[in-house]
Amino acid sequence: MPPLPETHPATPPAELGTCPTHTARHAARAELLRVTLFVCVCSADLDTKGKVLRVLKSIVKFILLLGLLYVFVCSLDILSSAFQLVGGKAAGDIFQDNAVLSNPVAGLVIGVLVTVLVQSSSTSSSIVVSMVSSGLLEVKSAVPIIMGANIGTSVTNTIVAVMQAGDRNEFRRAFAGATVHDFFNWLSVLVLLPLEVASGFLYRLTKLVIDSFNIQTGADAPDLLKVITEPLTKNIIELDTSVIRDIATGDPAARNKSLIKTWCKTQKVMNLVNITVPGFANCTPDALCWEEDGQIWTQENQTETINLNKCTHMFVYANLPDLAVGLILLALSLLALCTCLILIVKLLNSMLKGQVAVVIKKVLNTDFPFPFAWVTGYLAMLVGAGMTFIVQSSSVFTSAITPLVGIGVISLERAYPLTLGSNIGTTTTALLAALASPGETLANSLQISLCHFFFNISGILLWYPIPFTRIPIRLAKALGNRTAKYRWFAALYLILCFLLFPLSVLGLSIAGWQVLVGVGVPMLVFAIFVIIVNIMQKRCPHFLPSFLRSWDFLPKPLHSFKPWDKVVTAGMTFCRTRCCCCCCCCKEKEKDEEKDEMKTKDKSLEMYDNPALTIEDEAKVTAMHLYRFLNVCKLNFSFFFSGCNVAFCKFHED
Repeated sequence: MPPLPETHPATPPAELGTCPTHTARHAARAELLRVTLFVCVCSADLDTKGKVLRVLKSIVKFILLLGLLYVFVCSLDILSSAFQLVGGKAAGDIFQDNAVLSNPVAGLVIGVLVTVLVQSSSTSSSIVVSMVSSGLLEVKSAVPIIMGANIGTSVTNTIVAVMQAGDRNEFRRAFAGATVHDFFNWLSVLVLLPLEVASGFLYRLTKLVIDSFNIQTGADAPDLLKVITEPLTKNIIELDTSVIRDIATGDPAARNKSLIKTWCKTQKVMNLVNITVPGFANCTPDALCWEEDGQIWTQENQTETINLNKCTHMFVYANLPDLAVGLILLALSLLALCTCLILIVKLLNSMLKGQVAVVIKKVLNTDFPFPFAWVTGYLAMLVGAGMTFIVQSSSVFTSAITPLVGIGVISLERAYPLTLGSNIGTTTTALLAALASPGETLANSLQISLCHFFFNISGILLWYPIPFTRIPIRLAKALGNRTAKYRWFAALYLILCFLLFPLSVLGLSIAGWQVLVGVGVPMLVFAIFVIIVNIMQKRCPHFLPSFLRSWDFLPKPLHSFKPWDKVVTAGMTFCRTRCCCCCCCCKEKEKDEEKDEMKTKDKSLEMYDNPALTIEDEAKVTAMHLYRFLNVCKLNFSFFFSGCNVAFCKFHED
């Protein structure tokens, strides 16, 4: 900090007093003068050309931000298509085993796995609706699958959060903002699935609603997001998702079909053709039936599909299997997603600085005045539901707010009701889609959609209205802190929660309910015991036996991540020893980690607030501008210097 200019102002008024003892009134006056002079300085430093350049730069940044958001959403669409190409047919095969689907726990994990494989809860829900409509699955058995689809759809924004692992604090906030959705869904299932199995309350409630209203078929759900993204995505890939539904419903011909759409415009024509039948009893009613050359012939109407126009996407002429195309698109979409996310975060950080960021953050995160503060969260839910209804995808909406949570613009407490509203919004589009079903399948389709809707409403009633029940926020913060310290744990969390755990439960379910109960119940009891002991160790350790007051009696790898962290770090030695630039990066990363560990020792630091968005650094910048301004303009008026002395008081003491 340069020294203050040597000036000789008139003697300040006596009421200003000395710096250490000035009153709050004079401090407020000085603060007002500081902000006013800062505005004057900013205006004085820029001429007309500078102001025009600043405005043009802001406009260009905003246009770039919109373009990156567009590519970000399109890459999410391509990512979903890639997952369907890689695992879509496997998802259809999973749905074919009706004996397993009758087990509610197996149905739950199948819903999770299928939604993770196709990266779309809408697709997995439509498969379930098709199976119920065709009589292959009962509505009561479909309810756990819908619950699992609700869990699986949250994997997308968790993947997006992992891509922000470059900055430790951003990663902490982003991962917490993404996993608050996971915790809400898992906790809701832990409570509502046993309740549904025991009482069938969701099935009974939705059945009552369906029977109470004379519901007519309606229009299809609006497809607003597709109108914007299709010009780009349809030139990359187009899929025929009906193949997955046909496999799930048991159509043998669908297994040999490709998911990649070749003909985009087709026409179905009804033709009357001659066919042979075993006997006259098998003839088509009200049609000709005759015998010729020892065979019995009749006429039957058959639908023939005529191909009119080929698709124009880049893989239409590629003689590649679905798996190869899926892996290519998976790599490209993840690269585009990661690049867009990094650039979006950089742009937002450059645009949201100082006073602008403070204003935006206050608008987004401030509650209404007392006694209406409680309304703010429910208004945020409406916003989340409305935005999800517009884009027709909860994954897109939650993935879009994850970077904002990461840079600290949206707080975790505000992101939570937005996410809950998004859960409601995605069920609304499903309800509209169900209303477009044919009359014979309308009731079942609508009942499943209502089960999804009331499941989310019940979850909100459990985990939001009373502040101390907002357990997902506390769990997400704890997980965010853990993954920020051990970043490899984020990948482990994704693999465990969305792949290994569902696959393990599915394998036990296929082995039989006796095996599932014999293995699952002891593990569940053990997990509950560990959770209770951990809580008591923090809250009331004196009630525990002496050896249970800490986990130190266990080998360190069983109660600490540090030994595992050393193993993972040792596994990265190839990066450090073989690649010079990576080695430098790793060393820099180690230094940053040491600094961050020193910072996190200060418990007063609020880890879920972005220091870049505070006004503390602005005071120093403002002081520098004021110094230059007063030095150039040679202002010797006593009021200015008196106010400046007060404003610079704290600065002098530092």
